[in-house]
Amino acid sequence: MSNNNNHPLGEAPWGHVIFSTGLGTGFFPWGPGTMGALMALAIWYLLYWWLGAGLTLTLVTATLIVTVTILGAWTSQVMERYWGEDPRTVNIDEYVGTWIPLLIAPMGDNMWMTAITAAIGFALFRVIDIFKLFGCRKVEEKIHGGWGVMLDDVAAGAYALIILWILKITVFIPWNSSIQVS
Repeated sequence: MSNNNNHPLGEAPWGHVIFSTGLGTGFFPWGPGTMGALMALAIWYLLYWWLGAGLTLTLVTATLIVTVTILGAWTSQVMERYWGEDPRTVNIDEYVGTWIPLLIAPMGDNMWMTAITAAIGFALFRVIDIFKLFGCRKVEEKIHGGWGVMLDDVAAGAYALIILWILKITVFIPWNSSIQVS
């Protein structure tokens, strides 16, 4: 990621500006990636609250991941023409990376356990993304343009999903069961 956070908007198309900056969260001066990821977490939790923990939420989340990945690659490519390679303000990739581990975050109707699981999935994604762990840096180095912007976060989200799944089956499900039995 480059450090080019403060660019004049100039001739950049406003639709791309709004979408690529994650509804403007990319303009946050400290941690625009984390702000975008927090917005994605909030959107997902509202969907969980509205749709419940069933198959519909999983399908909506998966649809968001695929759609935003494709549109994000396109809009990121467009914005690179105006703001340079992988601009810091373009943070739509954080939405996708956040939503990937959230595919398995629901803990049934237990909103508090779901919130804890989702927060841990969010944190795992951010740590992996920030430090470019598990080969995510290689993805960022080898793939350029809009797809490069998106795919390193897809990889970080996939690693976060795997770790969250392990935590869910070894810690959260047994913990949730013991809470409900007591």
